[in-house]
Amino acid sequence: MPGIAGIIGHAGAGQADIERMIKCMVHEPFYACGTYTNPDMGLCAGWVHHGGGALSRCMPLWNERRDICLIFSGEHFGGGEGTNQGCWRGDDSQPAGAQYLIRTYETLGLRFIENLNGWFSGILIDLTRRRAVLFNDRYGLGRVYYHEQPGRFYFSSEAKSLLEILPELRRLDLRGVAESFACGSVMQNRTLFTGISLLPCGSSWSFTSDGQVSKKRYFSPESWEQQPVMGAGEFYGQLKETFARALPKYLGGEQSVAMSLTGGLDGRMILAWANAAPGALPCYTFGGAYRACADVKIARRAAMICGQPHRIITVDSDFLAKFPGLAEKAIFVSDGAMDVTGAVELYANQIARQIAPVRLTGNYGSEILRGNVAFRPAKVSETLLEPEFAQLVRSAASTYQQERSGHPLTFIAFKQVPWHHFSRLAIEQSQLTLRSPYLDNDLVALMYRAPPGEFSSTRPFLRLIYDGNPRLAAVPTDRGLRYHDAPLVGKIRGLVAELTAKAEYVYDYGMPQGLAAADHLFAPLHLERMFLGRHKFYHFRIWYRNELSPYVRELLLDSRARHREYLRGQVLERMVDAHTRGRQNWTREIHRVLTLELLQRQLIERR
Repeated sequence: MPGIAGIIGHAGAGQADIERMIKCMVHEPFYACGTYTNPDMGLCAGWVHHGGGALSRCMPLWNERRDICLIFSGEHFGGGEGTNQGCWRGDDSQPAGAQYLIRTYETLGLRFIENLNGWFSGILIDLTRRRAVLFNDRYGLGRVYYHEQPGRFYFSSEAKSLLEILPELRRLDLRGVAESFACGSVMQNRTLFTGISLLPCGSSWSFTSDGQVSKKRYFSPESWEQQPVMGAGEFYGQLKETFARALPKYLGGEQSVAMSLTGGLDGRMILAWANAAPGALPCYTFGGAYRACADVKIARRAAMICGQPHRIITVDSDFLAKFPGLAEKAIFVSDGAMDVTGAVELYANQIARQIAPVRLTGNYGSEILRGNVAFRPAKVSETLLEPEFAQLVRSAASTYQQERSGHPLTFIAFKQVPWHHFSRLAIEQSQLTLRSPYLDNDLVALMYRAPPGEFSSTRPFLRLIYDGNPRLAAVPTDRGLRYHDAPLVGKIRGLVAELTAKAEYVYDYGMPQGLAAADHLFAPLHLERMFLGRHKFYHFRIWYRNELSPYVRELLLDSRARHREYLRGQVLERMVDAHTRGRQNWTREIHRVLTLELLQRQLIERR
C-alpha cells in the first residue's frame, strides 16, 4: 500500500533496514519506491507509491536551496476551510505544483500542515533547523504505526515493516485482538501488536538531531464542535455551495478517474454535481452471481441518464476459486486490520484498476452527512473463547461505550473513520487511488453546524440531488427514497426495500441456528436464489458451507488453529464441522477465527 517508513535516531540507522521495511510494502508490480538516508541527522526514510503519477517521479521533494526535504504520501485538495491556497494532488502532472507544499512550509512553518486537505502522511526534514517532522492528516486515514525505544523511533504506514526488522515485536496484543474480535477494530490508537501504536490523527511530531522530541496535535475537533448551529435554510444554502465548490477538486489530475456507483444517495450526489461530459466519467458497480442487485439496476440507470458508460464487476465463481490467495493477501496488506471479507474488496478493486487508476466513491457520505455509526460490538459465541480472552472481549464493549460519549460527529470522523474504515481503505488503496469528497475539510466542518433536524435526515441531500440533476432525483434509491415522492407511495416502496434487505440478511449472516439445518435439507431446491443477491453481492454463510468449505476445514481444523491461546479448540472444531455440514450458522465466528489464524501465519510466524 502506498505510504512512508523510517527510522529516527543515531544508534546505527542503516540503509539495509529501511530497504527491508520498504520491500515489505511493495505489494504489486506497478508500485514505485525509494529511500533517503541522512546519517548526520540520524534518519533514514522511504516511500512507496503507485507508479504512473508525478509523485513517484519527484520524490523526495526539495526546495531550491536543498535544505528542506519532504517525503509525502497521499493527496492534497486545496487549502480547506475557505482558504485560497493552491491545489496539489499526489498524481499532479506538474512537479512544480508539489513545490507549493515546500513554499507553504517556508512561509508558515509547521502551520502549513493545518492547510492540507486530504488523506496523507509525510515526514519533513529541515536541515537548517536540524529537525524532522512526522505528520498525518486530521482524520488519521494516512495511518502511521510506530514503535519507540530509547534513542530510537521507528515508523511505517504498515506494521509489517516494523515486524520485519524488529522480530521481538512479533507478538499479538490480546487486548487489541479482543477488541478486533468484538468490534472488528482496535480502539484508542492501539494495534494488534505488542509494542506498536498508531500516530494519533492530526499529529505533527518533531524530532531534533540532538534527541529532543515534541509530540503535538495540530488539529482538535473541539474547534469544529464550538461552531454555532445554523438554521435549516442557511445550512442548505451553505451545503449546496460547499459541495459544488469541493467536488471538482476530486475529479482532476493527471490520471484517469472512474466512479464506483451504487444505488444510494451519496454516489448519486456526486454524479448529479460532477457535470461530466458524456463518456468522461466511466462508472462501475460491484455485483453478485445470483442476479442484478439493487445497486446494479439503479446505478446502471443513473449512469445512463448522465451519459456515462457503466460496467458491472461481478464477484462470482472466479472469485471463489481465488479466495484462499486473496484472503491471505488481504490480511497481509492490511496488517490484519481487515478481516477475510477483504478478499472481496481486493478482487473487485483489482478489476476496477483496469478501468481507471483513480476511484471516485461515495464512501463516508452516510456517516458524515447522516450520522451512520458503522461499527459497534457484535454478538459472538463466548463458548468459543478461553475465559480470560472472553473477559477481554466483554471489556471491549465497555471501552466502546466510553468512546461513544461526546459529540456524535466527532466519534464518527475522528474515531470510527481511522479505527474502523481504514481497514477497507487499506485494501482499496493497495490497488488504486481512492477519493471521496465526503471527508473534505470544509464539508465536515459544515456538518458540525447542521441543525439537529437535518443531521441524520435525508431531506437536504435528496434536494441537493434534485438541484444538481432533476432526472437523477426521479430515480428511487436502493431504500426507495425519492425527492417529491407521494407519501404513501414512498412509504410502500421503502417498506418493500426494507423487507427484502432484512430477508436477505436473515437468510445469510443472520440465519437463526434452528433454520440452518432446515435450509440445508432443502439445498437441492436452491432457495438462496429467492433471497440472496437483491441487495448484497457476497454471501459468506453459503460460501463457507459450500464452495469454501474445504478451505475452511483445512485451515481451522489444523492443529495450530485448534491450539491458539485464546480459543477452545474442541468448540472450534464442532462449530466448523456444524457450519460446513449445514447444520448451524457460525459465519461471524468463522470470519473472526479465519482472520486471526491468517494473521498469525502471515505476520507473526512468517519468516
